[in-house]
Amino acid sequence: MSRHRKSIDSNSLIVMTPMIDVMTVLLAVFLVAAPMMTSGIDFNLPRAGASVLSGDDSALQIGVSADGRYYLGKNQMSRDEVVKRAVAMRGENPKLAITLNGDRGASYGAVMSMMGALKDAGFGRIGLKTKLTDD
Repeated sequence: MSRHRKSIDSNSLIVMTPMIDVMTVLLAVFLVAAPMMTSGIDFNLPRAGASVLSGDDSALQIGVSADGRYYLGKNQMSRDEVVKRAVAMRGENPKLAITLNGDRGASYGAVMSMMGALKDAGFGRIGLKTKLTDD
């Protein structure tokens, strides 16, 4: 009695090494790019007391400059475009938090306009970034 071993066709095997290499490169690119999306323009933030909200570093940084311009990270864009991109990012991360950086010289209306648009888009976690009084 002879036993026949089943031979495996070498063309039917899935080679995992190239897929692992591609995933490693994608992971490295994401890890490098993610912090760049959260950093933004340096605003002259208003000062607050000891219970300051410094902002979550992992939160999406949206800025309102003194002259009423809106920024997502370092990119200037319209209010509606900022909200549109934030909604797209929330699709990838449903628990996305937003830190609103309003310059001290920014009008109250510009900051509240952005906050209202974000609230209307369904964002519930929006913080206002401030500085300590003794900075």
